[in-house]
Amino acid sequence: MSIIGGNSSNKGLIPPMTKAVAILGTRGYPSYYGGFETAVRRLAPYLVDNGWEVTVYGRPGAVKVDDPELDRRVVAINTQGIDSKKLSTLTFGFTSALSTIVAKPDVALIMNVANGFWLPLLKMRGIPTVVNVDGIEWERAKWGKAARKMFRAGARFTATFANHLIADAEEIQHRWETKTHRRLDFIPYGGDVPGSLPVPRGVTPGNYALLVARFVPENTINEFLEAARTIAKTHDVVLVGTAGYQDPIEDKVRELVESEARVTWLGHVSNDEVLHGLWQHAGVYFHGHSVGGTNPALVQAMACTTPVVARDTPYNREVLDGAALFVEPTPDEIASVCLKVLTDSDLRRELGERAYARSRSHYSWESVCGAYETLLEKAIESGSRHIRI
Repeated sequence: MSIIGGNSSNKGLIPPMTKAVAILGTRGYPSYYGGFETAVRRLAPYLVDNGWEVTVYGRPGAVKVDDPELDRRVVAINTQGIDSKKLSTLTFGFTSALSTIVAKPDVALIMNVANGFWLPLLKMRGIPTVVNVDGIEWERAKWGKAARKMFRAGARFTATFANHLIADAEEIQHRWETKTHRRLDFIPYGGDVPGSLPVPRGVTPGNYALLVARFVPENTINEFLEAARTIAKTHDVVLVGTAGYQDPIEDKVRELVESEARVTWLGHVSNDEVLHGLWQHAGVYFHGHSVGGTNPALVQAMACTTPVVARDTPYNREVLDGAALFVEPTPDEIASVCLKVLTDSDLRRELGERAYARSRSHYSWESVCGAYETLLEKAIESGSRHIRI
């Protein structure tokens, strides 16, 4: 709580009330699972520094309790739910919403439209809501027909009951505004500038192709695994990521690693120094995400001065704005362009410098967190009044 200081005329004034925010829809604090979790690891301490009481809801076993960057001023609460691919988001979101209703913070920040079903409960309690809509979940290949219908329904609830909406990419913002006639605030993700990092064990600087992604079809995983066989004839290939749940694609990764001596699979890497070091010393980073908006991994790679080859999508072009080489999602083209970068040191340096410059001008955590705080304050000021379409 800040105390008004200064001249004697301020004596006796009551300090401003501390604002309280609950953050729902992530795996908790601190967690390294994905983009939402990365954002919360930056946003929660930022808000605490600025006088907020911050509560982050999560799932048992999903947080890194021994994280050296853990800020103990952030209240982390784990609720119960069904930990499965189809039901985890809904069930953990429901129990988090119930706990939030009891606590009644000044505002709730909700991640993912699947939690839109619980917005009417928060509205009935008089809690204003800000929702990050994420990407277009119902277009993701990893979801079956029932899940896609659920996400569409959650999006309708979100558009109807949320007080404020956030899009992390201008393309997402445009699509939502066109469909719902609701105004969205554009707030992307940020990237940390790591400084000079040691070379991770087992790699040669500038001589390996790197993939960092969740192993789902829309991230061009299958195509890159085929391309890796060609790249591995002359250069190393490092894979970072998992499917998240049991999936046959991991069997394909294991088979590739067993058959190609120059391919290494590190699984999920939660140590930022190691992960950032892998980006910083990579000869090329392939970014194959095809849906969603501003991807946190891409923004972080750019901040690490990484030369990027990206799948050609409106989202990737928006973020990179020419600071990369773009490819169609075919194994031959991916391999060819990645090898082009790996074998040209001048091109690697140029791409890395352009990516870094782009990240600093558009994707800093300071500006991202500031934008979140401004919107949360706006939501409190406007109250829980429903904004109709």
